[in-house]
Amino acid sequence: KGIEGTSIRSRELPEGFLQLPSYEEVIESKEKFCDMQNMINSDNNLAQKTGSYYILQYKFPQYTTKELDEYYELPYTREINSEHLKGFEFSVVTHRGCVGNCNFCSLRLMSKSRIVSRSEESIIREVKKITKMPHFKGNIDDLGGPSANMYGMDCNKCRTNNCINCKNLDKTHTRIINLLRELRKIPLVKKVYVRSGVRYDLANDEYLKELKPHVSGTLKIAPEHVSTKVLELMNKNKGSLEEFIKRYKELGCGELSYYFMVAHPGSSMKEAKELASKRKQLKNSNSVQIFTPTPMTESTCMYYTEMIPKTKKPVHVPRTYKEKKDQLRILKINEKSNWE
Repeated sequence: KGIEGTSIRSRELPEGFLQLPSYEEVIESKEKFCDMQNMINSDNNLAQKTGSYYILQYKFPQYTTKELDEYYELPYTREINSEHLKGFEFSVVTHRGCVGNCNFCSLRLMSKSRIVSRSEESIIREVKKITKMPHFKGNIDDLGGPSANMYGMDCNKCRTNNCINCKNLDKTHTRIINLLRELRKIPLVKKVYVRSGVRYDLANDEYLKELKPHVSGTLKIAPEHVSTKVLELMNKNKGSLEEFIKRYKELGCGELSYYFMVAHPGSSMKEAKELASKRKQLKNSNSVQIFTPTPMTESTCMYYTEMIPKTKKPVHVPRTYKEKKDQLRILKINEKSNWE
């Protein structure tokens, strides 16, 4: 038996492996490449024939709360020599996994799409240990994970890999709210910052109000785009950005900052202009990145095949350097005449 999370080469195909289209098939056929993409996941043992061998990928381990508590309570020095990383010595990880399943992100393959949270007791113990370190100045630099407000959204009741839409998902934010309150009580802790950003389509009013003293400057959210078409291809078409902005303002929680992406498959200059028009209306929206293909994601499959993997329908891909830069450039220009 192999070690979970590792990959080996074998002359034999063992039982219990999901066989992907062969290497030779996927380099010859983009349709087969899409078939392979639709089968890739971290919950199954995967096998792909390559010549006379099989490449075997053992499924990723399912971590438990107890294991995460043990890993993160190891005696790390927290000494960072690089000036570029200063300010993160005292970050605390609260959970593993992400229920978002964004098509451009490989997190669901690396960390799985289900949340495994550390226990509150373990996190509190870690913070108390940090306060005793000689170079601690009173601030916890960041408290969170891939999205800070997914802490406590653990669910093992189903195996849909679509947790964000699951009725069993606990979206009350009760555990993270209680955790924030407990951490504020710890002596020598002046401030607990939440810099990881939040999934705004999950955040409720009670959590947002509780979060206010933990945000430095602006709360980071990542709408990524505003085009319905592009958001569907990103699998980011949950919730309403407009409604969240209005709700956040009414709560008086402060300012927001935004992350956007251009040149994702499906985004033409038309969609880039739509995003540029919206961005003009928003403060703190300077964080814009060009889509970068990430191995084994659906968006990368679209980028390579110019097809939507599940339907095999054609999709526009901004492939040239010029088109990518043009989409980015149009967001940097303020004159109205440039997108009319």
